[in-house]
Amino acid sequence: MPRKATAAGVAGLFLILAASSGCTTLHEYIENHFKVGPQYATPPAPVAKDWIDANDKRVRTDADDLAKWWTVFNDPVLNDLICFAYRQNLTLRQVGFRILQARAQLAIDQGYLLPQTQRMFGDYTRNALSLETANSHIISPLGPVTLQQFYSQWDLGFNLGWEIDFWGRFRRAVEADSANLDASVANYDDALVTLLADVASNYVQLRTLQERIKLTNKNIELQRDTVRLAEAAFKAGTVDEVGLDQLRSTLAQTESQIPELEISLRQTNDQLCTLLGVSPEDLQPKLGDGSIPTAPPEVAIGIPADLLRRRPDVRRAERQAAAQCAEIGVAESDFYPHVAINGAIGYSADRFKDLFRSQALNGNIGPSFQWNILNYGRILNNVRLQDAKFQELVAAYQNTVLSANRDVEDGLVTFLRAQQRTKALAESVATADKAVKFLQLQKKIGTANASQVDLLEQNKVVREDTYAQARGEIALGLIQVYRALGGGWQLRYTGCETAASGPACGPPLPEAPAPEAPK
Repeated sequence: MPRKATAAGVAGLFLILAASSGCTTLHEYIENHFKVGPQYATPPAPVAKDWIDANDKRVRTDADDLAKWWTVFNDPVLNDLICFAYRQNLTLRQVGFRILQARAQLAIDQGYLLPQTQRMFGDYTRNALSLETANSHIISPLGPVTLQQFYSQWDLGFNLGWEIDFWGRFRRAVEADSANLDASVANYDDALVTLLADVASNYVQLRTLQERIKLTNKNIELQRDTVRLAEAAFKAGTVDEVGLDQLRSTLAQTESQIPELEISLRQTNDQLCTLLGVSPEDLQPKLGDGSIPTAPPEVAIGIPADLLRRRPDVRRAERQAAAQCAEIGVAESDFYPHVAINGAIGYSADRFKDLFRSQALNGNIGPSFQWNILNYGRILNNVRLQDAKFQELVAAYQNTVLSANRDVEDGLVTFLRAQQRTKALAESVATADKAVKFLQLQKKIGTANASQVDLLEQNKVVREDTYAQARGEIALGLIQVYRALGGGWQLRYTGCETAASGPACGPPLPEAPAPEAPK
């Protein structure tokens, strides 16, 4: 009885010292399912109640399906480019392999929940003792024993060590790895959203530049006609040299715009090739001629709170904070003693034929503990370090939510105001066209000269160029809205097929599997 009381007292003292040495109270320890460290909860995020332009009739707050938002442009070439980029883009593959890394790390730490040491061993040694030692006698119950100078030793066995996860150190590590796996999947989704938006944006820019080059060439031809007429008038003495030089200067300036536009076109072409995962090539023969994608007048964007589940970068930031919260528990577990059960069983004999006899069996088993005492300053500051990292990630998560709201608002105002600008420019082009046709009639009856008609035609082409840029701006604004809403990552669930007539750019790369959905 006294022995039992003493053992109980030692166990009680052990638990009291363990409980008082850490940061987690006994009540919190039990509520956290016998794990030390804070229990994670999703941090609050600053989300707007509604969009600034929510009252605009073109903005719908119903939850529309954004899984294949690019199909709203009704452009088969764009659809094929999206599918090709999804299968070929190398950046997407790079972040996809990070998912495999996170999944493997999770499996590694899950293995620590089982006995950490499971080792089979065996050896053979040939030993030699000094003559002094060999000639000495050892007194045993059976009488004096003389040691052999040369002898063999055969050993075969298995040992096991299992640190019991009393404080949740290993379970917290599994929590962190599970959250990191979710974050890596969200990172893949974010890369996919960015890829799809970049492909669409570069395609719109490419079509816009093609349209502008056509209009600029048209303007150059008109200006050349004007210069030829002015040269003829100069020879006839009806136009002075200053006026002719001015027209030639204007023509040269307009011609200088073509190389600048072609540089932008080539850079956009090369960027599109990189997104498609192929070496730079001229995409014109494969993409053919096409108009600037036409965006619908309305957009369904839901409510700002939807960003918390739609935006992959928001989900990633939240999961990173969750993973770091678990790391606090891992650090705090060092305050407490680590209790383990160790055991070994094996055979040992002088000769191999005697190795598996019952007399050769040996083994041991028993508990042990290790307690890092007098290191509380280092352990405490490690806990503070992990907590500071957690607070940083919470702030990063909240800032990501703010940025998400801003991105949507920026894209939305671009999309809506560009429509108004395009409407005014369309009216300007129509008015200029009407004026050109009127002067052409006047020219036929001799009441207007060719120079007046050509100047109006040049002004019309300039207005058409601005109009083309505005049409492209509408499409780019809508793409920015869909990017900001986090649309398109669902493609990894549904997959994507390229039409048989779609653009085949470069040699195909081996297929890379899309990540599974986080569990």
